[in-house]
Amino acid sequence: MSTPRFDLTGRTALVTGAGSGIGQRLAVGLAEAGADVGCLDLERQRPGLAETIDRIGTAGRRAITLIADVTDADQVDAAIEAHESQLGPLRIAVNCAGINHSARAEEMTDADWQRMMSVNLTGVFYCCRAESRRMLHHGAGSIINIASMSATIANRGLWQVHYNTSKAGVKHLTTSLALEWALRGIRVNSISPGYIATPMISGPEWKTKTDRFADETPMGRLGTPDDLVGPTVFLASDAAAYCTGTDLLVDGGFTGW
Repeated sequence: MSTPRFDLTGRTALVTGAGSGIGQRLAVGLAEAGADVGCLDLERQRPGLAETIDRIGTAGRRAITLIADVTDADQVDAAIEAHESQLGPLRIAVNCAGINHSARAEEMTDADWQRMMSVNLTGVFYCCRAESRRMLHHGAGSIINIASMSATIANRGLWQVHYNTSKAGVKHLTTSLALEWALRGIRVNSISPGYIATPMISGPEWKTKTDRFADETPMGRLGTPDDLVGPTVFLASDAAAYCTGTDLLVDGGFTGW
């Protein structure tokens, strides 16, 4: 069966957080669907970015490395300018860069709170703003923000009020921007993953928790970054032409219980 509406050939995509985990897999997945990809991450993620670039090349697409801190608006603007000058007009953006951390609310430091908001929420806004300026000029674009099911629920046994709040902010930011740009050619949607097996939740200290997460998920397992590729390609493509302001839960049914 032909699926041309899912084909991203001829488009360029930008993925933040592309040096590891979910961001890396989504960058490669967009390339597998036909896009050329700008891969953005921090300087310390250069080795991971090099791996991402190699995998995109194996998929037969072009890719470039973009070094920027999403909490610095000037760096974000410069990275997107570099993307367009080297790959062409920006048509797809996936804002995946984020951090995770646990602390009980009464013990949380101001620095912990501010850092979470700066990366997970303000950083997403900076990216959306810079991306939209290019997309509005071109008259078309799809922005996909990676939120979390923690934007909808408070996770049992995890003390992450700052993380949950930041992701709820991403979800509502997405809705607000979608409505603002709905008549100007830009679609804005979010994906809210459930528990996904990535380096962020790996290691001996996580083993008991991840076993419990799997047991509590109706599908009986953690998700993988592969599980997020299809939803991302869908929202990036013409197949989702009437989708904007949507938050797509990809959680194995977790939030249904």
